[in-house]
Amino acid sequence: MNTAVNGDGPALARPYSWTGGRTEPAVELAVEARVRTTARGAALPQRRASAQWTVTQLCLRPRSVAELAAHLGVPLGVARVLVADLLADDLVTVQATLTHDADADERRDLIERVLSGLRTAR
Repeated sequence: MNTAVNGDGPALARPYSWTGGRTEPAVELAVEARVRTTARGAALPQRRASAQWTVTQLCLRPRSVAELAAHLGVPLGVARVLVADLLADDLVTVQATLTHDADADERRDLIERVLSGLRTAR
């Protein structure tokens, strides 16, 4: 399911305009990091043409950064920038899913969950 807000079909210009052309987020975000809307983000007024509003609506249920990119139909770099901006504005929270000392089984399980989420997002 592509929830991109332009309705005219895929276009890369629009997603990059959402980020002002930026492709690197202000903070490092793992593709599997879980994003959830804060109370402040949930209170944003409805604006369907707003990338901020769209992401906060998608993250009322926790989603990974990779899932967001798939739902929005945007490159992963764009999704990371959007999430970093929302995080800075306290509109979302981000939860890392692995620690640096995670073992191979934990990492494999995480990859399987991310792939499952991406398949569901289609």
